[in-house]
Amino acid sequence: MMDGLLYFLFNLGSSFGFIIILLFFLASAIKIVPEFQRVVVFRLGRLAGAKGPGLVIVIPFVDKIIRVDLRVVTLDVPVQEVITRDNVPIKVNAVVYFRVMDPTNSVIEVENYMLATSLLSQTTLRSVIGAAELDEVLSSREKINSALQKIIDERTDPWGIKVSAVEVKELELPEAMKRAMAKQAEAERERRSKIINAEGELQAATTLSEAARQMEVSPITLQLRYLQTLKEIASERNSTTFFPLPMDLIKPFLRRAKEEDPS
Repeated sequence: MMDGLLYFLFNLGSSFGFIIILLFFLASAIKIVPEFQRVVVFRLGRLAGAKGPGLVIVIPFVDKIIRVDLRVVTLDVPVQEVITRDNVPIKVNAVVYFRVMDPTNSVIEVENYMLATSLLSQTTLRSVIGAAELDEVLSSREKINSALQKIIDERTDPWGIKVSAVEVKELELPEAMKRAMAKQAEAERERRSKIINAEGELQAATTLSEAARQMEVSPITLQLRYLQTLKEIASERNSTTFFPLPMDLIKPFLRRAKEEDPS
């Protein structure tokens, strides 16, 4: 009786142990891969390929998997101190947008693609900014961004990475350079103001000259101008009104005075 009970308990324990081992084996063998991930499988050290998404079955203790995220990564490039081609020291940082296109290459071609891309972005940023003059860096931001994106994308392509965009975020100039640029901008505004004033004076002088010639050809124009002036003076509600006397009314008296003058 006792022997039978022990045998039953032994068989029951063995069954539970087998079930636990089976459950552990299944848990290790079955992997759920999300849509935005892939798993790179190595079987006994040799590449077996990338799998996913969905249900992936691997062999425990034989297969090793590495998960790779396929979503766009936003990489912040830290501030870099750069000397431009015209010997101006500046501080600049940027942001890089990239994603993994080939999970296999991102694992077997580079040890850490995140670190490698970050360091490559830093060196490329210093190289591109250092090859340009300060005015070009300030005014041609899109050109600088395109050059950075092209260089980084070409160098990370063997790693299975696609760089979609690179944006220069901030430029920090020395205080002396900021003051010099402010003075330059102020001088430029003054120059434009003087040019506009000179052009206005030229146009006014040209218009007045044309008006004088018109009045010389047609004296009635001068009379109309007199009447308009009287209207403007009267509209101001002045107590005293000045009436300009046309020269045509005075000319006959002046001629008679000259004829009667014996000298």
